[in-house]
Amino acid sequence: MAGLLSKYVLPGDRVDIRTVKKRRNQEEEPEVRIYQTHVYDVLSGDRIEVVMPMEQTKLIVLPIGSEHDMIFCAKSGMYQCRVKVVDRDKKGENYLLVMDLISNLCKEQRREYYRFSCALEMQSRRLEAEEAQAVEKEVIVEEQVMPNLPLKRSIIVDISGGGLRFVSDHTYELGSILLCRYQLDMEDKNKTFELLGKVLAVNEVENRPGFYEHRVQYINIDKDEREEIIKFIFKEERKDLKKR
Repeated sequence: MAGLLSKYVLPGDRVDIRTVKKRRNQEEEPEVRIYQTHVYDVLSGDRIEVVMPMEQTKLIVLPIGSEHDMIFCAKSGMYQCRVKVVDRDKKGENYLLVMDLISNLCKEQRREYYRFSCALEMQSRRLEAEEAQAVEKEVIVEEQVMPNLPLKRSIIVDISGGGLRFVSDHTYELGSILLCRYQLDMEDKNKTFELLGKVLAVNEVENRPGFYEHRVQYINIDKDEREEIIKFIFKEERKDLKKR
């Protein structure tokens, strides 16, 4: 294990592999998928092995020659680069992707965009028309949202300081403004968050008919609440590293 890369990235460090899947209909926006896994070994200054990511029990076999964006969650910070799959391998029980860095390793400054995989219960509803109009004009505050309206249950599958992704047995339209309510286990107590977010993407969950995945971006989130979410993510990441 040699080279400049190993000064920043170590085996066991968590990584996000971001890949873009083109739609059959060229007029539709491409689908961005994020696969989470970890570094198996650093082979040289520009070559690494990562454990092949999985979705449920299915291995994600990225094609040789394909290019992806990668974010490393290292102890010294978060780093981003462009990588190319050059080979696949198997060592013991680990299926591996061999990847070459094809761009410089850059420090990732936007911590709030790192997404943490989880399974958290959430309650949500679409804002009423008058609420949504007020949000679009940026004249609404949290206390002005209509109280006591019914909420629907869903499960958050990843979260960041910039938004979240959830799965539900109901669907919201693209562009909808949602009220999202969930709890995070902070250091001293559970805290309830009630945040507004816009639906950026909706897809039916593969192999689960009737379930839908929604990607949501926060709207008018308070700076302190954003920092609390980021702290929660870092705390949970540290727990995972200790377990590994």
